[in-house]
Order: sequence, then C-alpha cells, then structure tokens
Amino acid sequence: MKIIRHLTPSGPAHAALQSDGSARAISGDIYGDFKVTDQVVQPGKLLAPITPTQILCIGLNYAKHAAESGAKVPERPVLFVKGINATQNPGDPIEIPTRLASHEVDYECELAVVIGKACKNVTRDEALNYVLGYTCANDVSARDHQIKLGGGQWCRGKFFDTFAPLGPCLVTTDEITNPNALKIATILNGERVQDWTTSDMIFDVPAIIAYLSGSTTLLPGTVILTGTPQGVGMAVKPNPRWLKAGDTVSIEIENIGTLTNPVINEA
Repeated sequence: MKIIRHLTPSGPAHAALQSDGSARAISGDIYGDFKVTDQVVQPGKLLAPITPTQILCIGLNYAKHAAESGAKVPERPVLFVKGINATQNPGDPIEIPTRLASHEVDYECELAVVIGKACKNVTRDEALNYVLGYTCANDVSARDHQIKLGGGQWCRGKFFDTFAPLGPCLVTTDEITNPNALKIATILNGERVQDWTTSDMIFDVPAIIAYLSGSTTLLPGTVILTGTPQGVGMAVKPNPRWLKAGDTVSIEIENIGTLTNPVINEA
C-alpha cells in the first residue's frame, strides 16, 4: 500500500493511493488499527508521510561511499541523530543556513525506515515485523559544520531546519519485502549524481533495527535513515558540488517514487 499524508480543510490526513491514480481516505491510527475507507479524496498539499517521533541516522553505511570518503569500514553501525525540526515536506524548500552560515551543504539519497510499533531488543529475524513501511529521504548535510565546526561530532551539520525531507509516500512492507534490493538515486538539476542500489549497505535494514533497539525502545514513528551510496557532492574532485539557491534536488527509490525539493537561502 502507498500511503500519503496531505493537507485537508480540517488538517493533515492520511490517504491510500489506488492503482487507478485516485486516493481513498484512511481512518484510524496509522500505527495501530487503521483502514482504507470507500471515501475518494482529492489530495491537498502533500506533506511528509509521517510526523517523526525521532530521526535516527546511520553514517558510512555503503561500502563505496565509505571508500570515497576515505573512511574505514565501520565494525558496527555509526549512529547520529537529526532533530524532528529538520523534517521537510515534498516540494517545500531545503534552506541553506545563513545565520549560522554554511557554505558546504550536500545531498544524500537515503532509504528511510518507519517503525510501526514499539520495539526493544529485537533480533535480526524479528526486525522487519516492526516496520510500518519505507519512504525516500534526503539526509541534507552541512559538511563544514559536520567536519570542521561541530566539535568533533556530526549532529550540528545534520540538525538544521529542512535538512530531512521525507516522501512522497510511505510504502508498506507488503509491497517491499526486501529493502536491500532497491535502486536508489539523486538527481541534481536534471543530472543523475548518485545511482546505485541498497544492496551495497554494510549493515542491512534488519541488522540496523536490531542494533538500534538494543536496550533501547524505538517508538512508533521512529524514522531510521540508512545511509547513502557513493556520489555525494563532497567527494567530487577537484571541486566539490555543493547545493546552492536555485538548485532542484530529487531522491528516487525503486517502488517508492521521487522526492523533489527546491533549494533556497534561509530568509
């Protein structure tokens, strides 16, 4: 099932996309008992498919990306976090920070995993049973703050407003049975700059969930960003390719769709 979240006159609501292109309203709790009704709706403004309760991110999780970064292959998943303030809707702008300025803002296509029910200490074999679905994400990264200005940790460069676009829809696990067999790409101003497959993950999705849930409760609505393949702007030689106002960046994942955002300067 492909689930969208959109703006209605009474506020945000979920709907299920149909094979004929129409959408039907969803009633109930998206993390509990919900059903697709017979009510056909005309979707309003498209929103991020869920409102995250937290955003957990795995760094250096594609072998070829680790190589292009000059980093050692990690022995266990590398965790950092984004604030829920970073969530952005499809079609809404990524803002280049100007007050706490960044001049090295990068794109990263990522498969996002959405946890559907609370889990703790789950095994690898159990892990996918706790997933509601998957969506596209852009792990926008201010590399100057991540690497040089962040006090030795990554979060400052990852935490700015609008730095976690999500969408365009949430695809439930019945339609994606193997999240590590999907094509994934970034298109910047019409040019395909990242183009690979989620099979290159060092730690696959079940391993990530098992690791993150160790002695830790993952709440429904937890979004896990699972890493990016090679081709990030930072790695372009001799001149890195940084995002700038006027750019358009799209994240494309097989069986999910395309998440597109323009880029502007922070007001």
